[in-house]
Amino acid sequence: MKPGTSALAISAFIGSVMATGATQAQEYLGQPTPGGIGLQDSASPLKEQATWFHNWVLMPTIVLISLLVLGLLIWVVIRYNKKSNPVPARWSHNTAIEVLWTIVPVFILVGIALFSFRLLFAYENMPEPDLTVKVTGNQWNWAYEYPDQGVAEYISSMLPEDEARARGVPYRLAADEPMVVPVGQTVKLLVTASDVIHAVALPAFGLKTDAVPGRTNETWFRADRVGTYYGQCSELCGVDHAFMPLEIRVVTEAEFAAWVASRGGSMTPAAPAAVPAATAPAAAPTVGATTDAAAPAPTQTDPAAAPAAASAPAAAPAAAQ
Repeated sequence: MKPGTSALAISAFIGSVMATGATQAQEYLGQPTPGGIGLQDSASPLKEQATWFHNWVLMPTIVLISLLVLGLLIWVVIRYNKKSNPVPARWSHNTAIEVLWTIVPVFILVGIALFSFRLLFAYENMPEPDLTVKVTGNQWNWAYEYPDQGVAEYISSMLPEDEARARGVPYRLAADEPMVVPVGQTVKLLVTASDVIHAVALPAFGLKTDAVPGRTNETWFRADRVGTYYGQCSELCGVDHAFMPLEIRVVTEAEFAAWVASRGGSMTPAAPAAVPAATAPAAAPTVGATTDAAAPAPTQTDPAAAPAAASAPAAAPAAAQ
């Protein structure tokens, strides 16, 4: 075989492998891929950032540390075995080495932290939500509610095996009543539980949030592609823990509006209820001020006329005589 022909064959083989991988990833979008060795394909900005952090920060760091430790172990085994080193050393401490293996890990952790803080901030810095969904974990199903659209709470349970096979959907991941959200919109999840601790885990969106009784946790995602995405409860919540799937169906805005209408809701937010005007209390009368229009004005006494007024009663008997 000519060199050029072999190169073309190798290129064709690599291209076919990549095309097969892309086709398989598209086929298993939002669910586990048989034989897959990486993370699920990202379907939201948060998952893209988490995948980048995993692939380009954590994995290289882990690989380099593992290779370093393996190299040190091989060197110690070869250099300091009994045959190569029959007379052991008498010292047991080395200050320079001890300082080095204390400081170097600190710098490694600081470098990882610089990237992880940015990722944590992205998870906490939720944009203005376009949609709010309340998610309640029960033993053993999920309940969804859309308060802004007036969609009452409904229960989502796992599909039986025969029905899942008939529909061609993955068993133990598909649900009878999925959560429905519009594509390209920020969805805020209010996560809680009614009995024990559950957890909302959605690999394609990079989410894992505990559902704690008596407490409401917030998280968010924005689906970039239309499709069906699966998750599961990831807390040991009881004997049927493995039968609590999460199915999220991402649809267009028109399809979402039609689904809301079919549930008896409305895309128009309800007007806030009118608050009755409170009766204003009567103002307290001011000291020295007139409170009644008919009240007589106070009489002002003229100091100059006071003696004349005082002598008037004395003049009255004289006039009577």
